[in-house]
Amino acid sequence: MFHYLDNAATTPVRPEAVQAAVEAMTQGWGNPSSQYALGKQAAERMKGWRADLAGALGCMPEEVYFTSCGSESDNWAIFGALELNRRRGKHIITTAMEHAAVLEPLKALEKQGYEVTCLQPDRWGELDPAQLSAALRPDTVLVSMMLVNNELGTVLPVKETAQAIKKAGCPALLHCDAVQGFLKVPFTPKELGVDLLSVSGHKIHAPKGVGALYVRKGVRLPPLIRGGGQEGGLRSGTEATSQIAAFAAAARLGAVSFQEDAARMAEIKAYTVARLAQEVPGAEVLAPGGAPHILPISLPGYKSEVVVRFLSDRGVYLSSGSACHRGRPSHVFAALKLSKALLDGALRVSFSYDTSREDVDALIDGLKGAKEQLFTTLS
Repeated sequence: MFHYLDNAATTPVRPEAVQAAVEAMTQGWGNPSSQYALGKQAAERMKGWRADLAGALGCMPEEVYFTSCGSESDNWAIFGALELNRRRGKHIITTAMEHAAVLEPLKALEKQGYEVTCLQPDRWGELDPAQLSAALRPDTVLVSMMLVNNELGTVLPVKETAQAIKKAGCPALLHCDAVQGFLKVPFTPKELGVDLLSVSGHKIHAPKGVGALYVRKGVRLPPLIRGGGQEGGLRSGTEATSQIAAFAAAARLGAVSFQEDAARMAEIKAYTVARLAQEVPGAEVLAPGGAPHILPISLPGYKSEVVVRFLSDRGVYLSSGSACHRGRPSHVFAALKLSKALLDGALRVSFSYDTSREDVDALIDGLKGAKEQLFTTLS
C-alpha cells in the first residue's frame, strides 16, 4: 500500500484509457494510411479520437495535432513560430518559471542570435501583466507563457498577455504550455487568445508517450517531420493509435467530470493546508497557487531530497520539485528569491481526482516523523 501525491509528475492511467488502448491494439490495429477496410476503419477511429480531444480542449478537430509528449509540442511550437516569423524579428519573451521544455530551446536560440527577455515572478509566483506589456517590442516574434506552473500551481496571465500583444500591434505569436492546466483549470484556446498550445497525455490519466499541439486555424506552422503526410502533413509518421486512443478516452471522460474533479482536488488541497498548520509546526506553504492540484510547501532546515527518501521508505510519494529536474535545484523555487532554509526544504505535493484524505493523513504522519527523526542530523 502506498500513497501517491506526485500527480504533477505523472498520473496513473485510468481503466477506461487502458481499455481504449487495448482495443486499438487488438481490434483496430490497422494503419490509418492504408486504403483497404482495416486501414479505413483505423482512420475513422483517428477522426473520432481527434474530435474527442478537441471537444475537451474546446477547439476544432482540425486545430489538433498529435505528438509524442508535451515537450515535443513545446519544441515544435517554439521553433515553428520562429520559422514562421523569421523575417519579422529575433526577440522572444518568456518567464523564469517555464518548464525546461521551453527554457532549454530558448537557451539554444540565444546562441543563434535571438534575444530572450525572461519575466520574473514575485515572491508568491505571480506575474504582473504590466511586465509583459513593458517588454513587448516591434521585433518581438514569440511569447511563450505557461498556463499553470508545474511546481507552484500559479495560474499565469495568459489571456491578459494575448490582449497586450494585440494592443501593442507587434507580430508575436503566443504559445502556451498548458500541460498542467488541461482539465485542471477552465479554459479554451480561444478564450485565452493563444496561437499555439501544448498538452500531454500522462498528466490527465492517459499513458506516457502521447501529447498534442493546438495550432490556431490560420497559423501556417511549418512541418515538424516530413514524410508520409500524416497529421495534415505537419508531423509525418504512422500514428501511435493505441496511445492516441487512450489519450482521447482520458480527455473525454475528464471533460465530463471536470467540475467535480476540480472541486474535489481543491477540497483535498485545503484539507492538506489545514492539517499542515495544525500538526506540522514550521511547515510553510510557499505559494497558494490558483490551480487545485498543486501545493508547494517547505520544511525549513531540512534537505528536501532526504525528506523525499524518508517519506518514500514509508510509502508516501511526492517530489522535491519538478520530476524533470532529477535532483538539481529547482529554477522555479529559486525565482521566488526564497531564503536558503525555505529553498532547501522545498517539496511539491500534487493531487488527483482520486486522492483521498487518507493519502494526506499519511503525508502528515510522515512529515511529523521526518521532523522527529531527521532534525538532529539536519538542524
